[in-house]
Amino acid sequence: MQRAHPSETPAPPHRALTAVEEAAVLDAPATALVEKLRGAAGSVPGRLLRGRWLGHPLHPLVVTVPIGAWLCSALFDLVPGQEEAARRLVATGLLAAPAAVLLGLFDYADLDERQRRVGLAHAAGNAVAIALFGASYTARKRGQVARGRVLGALGLAMTSAGGALGGHLAYAQGAGVFRWQSAR
Repeated sequence: MQRAHPSETPAPPHRALTAVEEAAVLDAPATALVEKLRGAAGSVPGRLLRGRWLGHPLHPLVVTVPIGAWLCSALFDLVPGQEEAARRLVATGLLAAPAAVLLGLFDYADLDERQRRVGLAHAAGNAVAIALFGASYTARKRGQVARGRVLGALGLAMTSAGGALGGHLAYAQGAGVFRWQSAR
């Protein structure tokens, strides 16, 4: 793997992601959240939900369902006559989202301070995405297909931003990496 030369300036998206790591303004809510989650995350059900039995977190596996459903809904929005398929895919994502949220919350308890900042921003962005897809579903159900498509596109944009933060958390910050490998 080639590394960037130290004199190269990181791209703006990378700078934005790393700036979240430095956002100390997130520390108070991030710490309050982790304090509420620690007991549950350390319990037997918490360890199961965190994926200890599998050797890695479950959250990254489960998020593929809402993301995939919402991405496919956007593709069906481009095909004439597929409004019902798009609406059902939005609903599928909404039905899968609570499991992804729950698993993410259990993983949150193990994060360090900088990771918590990114994790909180990741969660907030995805909460906005879920709300937008909820509004998209409601609009579609009421026959407001164009409005539903716009809300879905905005939801997909927020899902992308939240996903970028989640990717940064996992790949750049190493959250959850080798968490249980030493406990064999």
